[in-house]
Amino acid sequence: MELPEIGEVHATGDVTIFDFAAVSVALHAPFRLVASGLSRLANHLATPEALVQTIRQELEPLYNRLLPAIDDAAWSPFSEEYFVLQLPPGDALPDLSELFSMHADWLASLVHLDSSPLSREETEEALRLRISYTTEDLFVADWPAAVLIDRDCDETLQIIEFANVQLLEYRNIDDRLDKDVSAAYRLIHGLRRSSLPFWRTQARPLRKLGDLQVEATDLFERTGNVLKLVGDQYLARVYRVLDRRFHLDEWEASIRRKLEVLEGIYKTLSDQAATYRAEFLEAVVVILILLEIVMAFFRH
Repeated sequence: MELPEIGEVHATGDVTIFDFAAVSVALHAPFRLVASGLSRLANHLATPEALVQTIRQELEPLYNRLLPAIDDAAWSPFSEEYFVLQLPPGDALPDLSELFSMHADWLASLVHLDSSPLSREETEEALRLRISYTTEDLFVADWPAAVLIDRDCDETLQIIEFANVQLLEYRNIDDRLDKDVSAAYRLIHGLRRSSLPFWRTQARPLRKLGDLQVEATDLFERTGNVLKLVGDQYLARVYRVLDRRFHLDEWEASIRRKLEVLEGIYKTLSDQAATYRAEFLEAVVVILILLEIVMAFFRH
C-alpha cells in the first residue's frame, strides 16, 4: 500500500475469529509524520477499497480451512473498516485545551478522514463524542475513524474492535432480515393466488426465523455482557462513545422490529393454513357422512 510522503508501509496484523463466524483483522502500521502529512494520510484512508480487497483475498485460505466447522457458511460481501490514529502524548502535541481551541479543525479532519476545510458545525459534530481519563490522554471518535492519544492502549483498541465487529454483525443480520421480509410478502401474494393455500407449510421459514432470533439474541446478550467483562469504567465509557457514534441502539431496535414483523407474518400464515386445513377436514367429514347415509339408503 502506497501512502503520500511515507512510501511503503510495513504493517503487522492480528486476526480474531469470533464464534458467531465473524473475522476481524487488525493492522498496526507505525509512521512518523508532521501535522499536514497526517491530514493527507487520513484523507487517503477515506478510500480503503484496495486495502479491503487485499485483506479479503488473504483471508480466503482461512475461510476455506474453517468451512467444515461452520454451519450454513457464507462469504459475506459486508465489511466494516475503522481507522484509529494513535498518537503518543508528549511535547510533540499541545495540551488538550489548546488542541481543541486552536487545532480543532485539524483534529476534526483526522477523525473525519477529510483534509478539506470543514464547517464549524461539522467540526463540532466530529469532535462531539470524546473522553479523557487524565489531562494527557484523549479518545475522540467519529463514524469512519478515531484519534487516540495514549501509550498503553491495547485494551482500548480491543473495545474498538469489538464495537466495529458488532456493527458489522448488526448490518449482516439486518440485511438477511430485509431479504426474509421481502420473501414473506412474496409468499403472501402467492397464497392469495393459490387455490389450495392450506397445503403450504411455513415450517422451513419458521425454522430459519428461529435461527435468526437465536443469533440476534446471542449478539444482544454479548453486547450487554461486554460492559461487565471489561471491569473498567474508562473502557466502558469508550464503548458507550462508539455505541452512540455507530448508532448501535438504533440497529438493535431495527432488528427487533423486523424479527417481530416476520414472526407476526409467519404466525398469521400458519394460523390461516391451520384454519383452512380444519375447514377442509370438516368438509371431508360431512361428505363422508352424506355418502354413508346415501349408501345405507340404497342398501335398504
